[in-house]
Amino acid sequence: MPSFTLKKIKSISNKVFRVRPGRLVLFVLVLAALAFSFSTALGNNSANNYDTWRAKLICNLIRTKFNSEHYSHKKIDDSLSEAAFNLYLKQLDYQKRFLLKADVEKLRQYADKIDDEINSGIIELPDVAAALIAKRTEEVQKVANDILDKGFDFNRTESLETDPEKRDFPANTAELRDIWRKILKYEVANRLLSYEELAKVETDPSSSTREKKALEKTAEEMKNLDPVAKAIDKVRKNYNETFDRMLHLKEQEQYDRYFDAFTRAFDPHSSYLPPMQLEDFDIHMKGSLEGIGARLQETDGYIKVISIIPGGAAARQGDLDAEDIILKVGEGDEEPVDIVGMRIRDAVGLIRGKKGTTVKLTVKKSDGRISVISIVRDVVNIEETFVKHSVIETGKGTRIGYILIPTFYRDFDSVRHGDNGRNATDDVRQALLELNKEKIGGLIVDLRNNGGGALIDAVEIAGLFIKKGPIVQIKEDNGTIRLHEDDDPAVYYNGPMLVLVNELSASASEILAGALQDYGRALIVGSQHTHGKGTVQALIDLDNSLMWPNMQKYKPLGALKVTIQKFYRVTGQSTQAKGVVPDIFLPDRMEYMKYGEKYIDYALPWDTIPATKFDPAGSFDTRLDFLKRQSEKRVAHNKKFVDIETQIEKSKERRENSARSLKLADIRRERDEMKKSDEEDAIEEHNAEFSVTAKDPAKKMTNEEKEEQWRKKVAQDPYVMEGENILADMRLDPGLVEVSRDR
Repeated sequence: MPSFTLKKIKSISNKVFRVRPGRLVLFVLVLAALAFSFSTALGNNSANNYDTWRAKLICNLIRTKFNSEHYSHKKIDDSLSEAAFNLYLKQLDYQKRFLLKADVEKLRQYADKIDDEINSGIIELPDVAAALIAKRTEEVQKVANDILDKGFDFNRTESLETDPEKRDFPANTAELRDIWRKILKYEVANRLLSYEELAKVETDPSSSTREKKALEKTAEEMKNLDPVAKAIDKVRKNYNETFDRMLHLKEQEQYDRYFDAFTRAFDPHSSYLPPMQLEDFDIHMKGSLEGIGARLQETDGYIKVISIIPGGAAARQGDLDAEDIILKVGEGDEEPVDIVGMRIRDAVGLIRGKKGTTVKLTVKKSDGRISVISIVRDVVNIEETFVKHSVIETGKGTRIGYILIPTFYRDFDSVRHGDNGRNATDDVRQALLELNKEKIGGLIVDLRNNGGGALIDAVEIAGLFIKKGPIVQIKEDNGTIRLHEDDDPAVYYNGPMLVLVNELSASASEILAGALQDYGRALIVGSQHTHGKGTVQALIDLDNSLMWPNMQKYKPLGALKVTIQKFYRVTGQSTQAKGVVPDIFLPDRMEYMKYGEKYIDYALPWDTIPATKFDPAGSFDTRLDFLKRQSEKRVAHNKKFVDIETQIEKSKERRENSARSLKLADIRRERDEMKKSDEEDAIEEHNAEFSVTAKDPAKKMTNEEKEEQWRKKVAQDPYVMEGENILADMRLDPGLVEVSRDR
């Protein structure tokens, strides 16, 4: 074993693992013992299976890191093992399309043994699961092809339950066959109806050239071929590709799935990132990815949209939403590829592409609707991620200031080189200076869809509205509490103010909204709650842990994302799970979805710590009931909000009624209803980012035209308009918020 001085080990450990001095001795002993055992074992077992020993190495690094650094300090015991097993099973076969009940029971023998496997480094579950799923996949492939050979009766009355949570794993092969018969019948029926809809394009004068070319291509393919036979052929091809992909998963990928399930059992924001995912993570951080501009996550065997990146192609197109599940990916007019069950790196490879090319995503909306969304790939337009502001003429003699903060950005590279760089704080400060010159009578700060960003900007922006004081408390995993404070007494705006939020307002957005609410500086208006992400993660590159030469051959190992801290408001309440609860609620199309941290498996709980001392800037207590009643009356008679409420009920009904008829006539009617619903949603869509697009794609918009279109969209947004009304009600009481004006 190479000799390492304590000083050198301390330097390495502090750099890689963020170890505090009090833990250094224990950590060094663990690290040295781990390194010695592995340098010996790996050096003497070169003939052993490469993937097995690589997995053993990763296993030990995960155990060491999570034992010492994860905020919760959960024990690696049977309870954690059960949680990891549940997550692993969902990843393996969430849709319950392959495994039988007997298979699941066989795997369940490992439910309380994952902790033992992680602690010992002797891993069996991924190998056992891989063998089972491969066996069933081969059987299902034969069954599926046999079913497609026999064809379907589209007049038979029967249904398919599309929500796997509402059904169990099949008890035997007969039940498995019946499930696949229904799945394939539904797919073929929808494919048939797609041909039907394409045929209508030919006679529709409004159809685009692209649509007509797609029709011509389909017509050419269907020469001398029965439409049913063609539909079956397409479905067969897609599923055979899926089966082949599943049968060729590498052993390393089986282990990756296992490690990710184990880490997510600690909390949903901790994870294992295999090398390819780490590379994708780095690309996203640099903002250089040419694609759709959306953050994706592999969840329960699906590829799910986590958030839409401001300024990206998806944000500008406007139809893709957070929580959408991507089922298929198509390149231009090519046949789409089914990506259900696909590893995220492969799915991202299909979605990513050159700027200017078109990708077609078949997505399942949160209410069960299936939509096909065409997005022209592009790089993120950085300008659209920056703070914007506008003056709204209310028509009642009052001007309202509006500031949109899409994300809390900061150019840390410039900071490291001695330059401030562009950041959200400076841009908000400049916006306030310009709005003050316009003599505004109120201010709306829009944090809808803002998923967070640089903590320093949330703190400093809050400080623009108060004299000075603490903004957020941060608790370390060892119990240490640190305050982030505003120590600048300057106040850049001291008039009436409200903040718009929704379920996608998260992390730094919740810190800003919570601080302004706690100080009585602004009313918070919007959804029932914000997202509730009140934790901080650190990214650990596992390759940096390999200090011995004979371990280098196992690189790259990937990385760990580990939750290390938790946010608390100045009142002592956590922003975790509960988020920030608005003072006044407005209807939100996402409210039926149960979207937010508190609905995610194994999320850390809400809790409190002692409040810190702070001086409130004002209070809304005496007039809050009045403001709520006035807003409720307006919303009840506002057509746009009435339409949104109607959409909420329809979406809720669709989500609850997840069984789908397999009669062709019923499916046709359902598709027509879905299409009509999509069109209505498009008309009434209210996107907080207000992306602008040219009416004529061939004509490039000037900056002035973009700005004018954006301002019009802001002024017509129903949430902004109701914000104006609430600000008007606030002015009815001279004592309300005006306490800020004597500064």
